[in-house]
Amino acid sequence: MMKIAATTLGETGGDLLAQTLQIGYAASSLLFIGLFAVCLVTQLKVGRFHPALYWTVILATSTAGTTMSDFMNRTAGLGYTRGALVLIACLAVVFYLWRRSGLTFDVERIATFRGELLYWAAILLSNTLGTSLGDFLADTSGLGFAGGALLIGAVMALILAAHYFTDISGTLLFWMAFVLTRPLGATVGDFFSKPREAGGLGLGTIGSSAVLFAVLVVLIVYTYAKGRNRRRPRWRERAGAMNSRHTSRLN
Repeated sequence: MMKIAATTLGETGGDLLAQTLQIGYAASSLLFIGLFAVCLVTQLKVGRFHPALYWTVILATSTAGTTMSDFMNRTAGLGYTRGALVLIACLAVVFYLWRRSGLTFDVERIATFRGELLYWAAILLSNTLGTSLGDFLADTSGLGFAGGALLIGAVMALILAAHYFTDISGTLLFWMAFVLTRPLGATVGDFFSKPREAGGLGLGTIGSSAVLFAVLVVLIVYTYAKGRNRRRPRWRERAGAMNSRHTSRLN
């Protein structure tokens, strides 16, 4: 849920800066890449999982991916199909180098600087690819924003079913779902923000971004709260149970 919210916000946020505020794809890409670099360096130095920081980096890759993809496809004139093929090739190269390195693909076991760099490179490229793929499904294929979102959602449902009912590698299924959340976010984001005559809901980039940002913040706060409950010392649990028994006896 958090990844879909972040990638959808990345779509509407990137469009807000590049299109609504008319900053342009090139300038917006440089700005978001700079933000991604700052957040990534901070993430690498911290060496621990902090939900707000982690999801800020994810959001930075998503917004940067949106504007970079649009720059490639529209400003540079590659088009959605060729742009998607170029990004698929780049992502395949990253996964190839990752496999050759001998490091694990299991994201819960990444514990080296090199492994984390490969991980974030894969995320940045997958989020950039997702924008091109989402635009391809919505525009070139003729499915529209809602149709593209439904198609990707159906594929992700199949991946979820494979997770529970087959012996396919969980790591492989994770990366398949992870990559697909970005085109899902691209199509859903456009569906929310684009005008009704273009097949969207007409909420605009500002309204859509505000709602999605609020959703992501709520989920991050929930993650912190859940983490604190998990780290609650056992002696506190025992003390709480003893106090409850004592109170019940008094009553």
